[in-house]
Amino acid sequence: MKHQDLRRLGDRAFVIEFGDSIDEGINLRVHACAHELERLRLPGVLSVVPTFNAVTIHYDPLRLARSGAQRPSETMRHALQEMLLGLRDEIDAPGRDVEIPARFGGADGPDMAEVAAHAGLTAQGVVELYCAQSYKVYMMGFAPGFAYLGGLPTRLHVPRRGTPRLKVPAGSVAIGGAQTGVYPMDLPGGWNLIGRTGARLFDLAADPPCLLQPGDRVRFIPEPAE
Repeated sequence: MKHQDLRRLGDRAFVIEFGDSIDEGINLRVHACAHELERLRLPGVLSVVPTFNAVTIHYDPLRLARSGAQRPSETMRHALQEMLLGLRDEIDAPGRDVEIPARFGGADGPDMAEVAAHAGLTAQGVVELYCAQSYKVYMMGFAPGFAYLGGLPTRLHVPRRGTPRLKVPAGSVAIGGAQTGVYPMDLPGGWNLIGRTGARLFDLAADPPCLLQPGDRVRFIPEPAE
């Protein structure tokens, strides 16, 4: 696999960077790498964390030393280099197709008017454009169950609010810049709220607890307002 940069991150982690932008092709390589690392279960690896354009590998140098490694960091570096050499340039897209029903506008989407004005559309036009698109889960972050979704139509790229809300209701469908997402629980946030879903994005009793996973493709299905 081409165009990757392997470097140390402190004394207990390495980062593999595949680019410096938010790009679907780069992100596809990120998740292919993460899936391969999970499959290989390299000795000493504690966690594999995919992001927009990189994978961070946390490892335990003491565990490697106890297994006989004289220089744990170099042992891990060599193992990661060998893994990268085996990755293919032709990548199958991982992930599932997930539909999320949502209500848009009104009390469920208090920022819809501002988003529509910015886009030069009616509120219904925003809903139609937004729901016509399939969104890719680029990464998880910010809070348990929060998925950063890429693929938002350019016309709906709306800057974050100047003053964040102290409490955004769970299930709020929101736009922040070139991305969209759903707040999994009541949280502070500065994204523009256009709708709300009753789907549970994070549930400790579920297996897995997060509804969405990196690589999934998401479509929003409009529901009638209550």
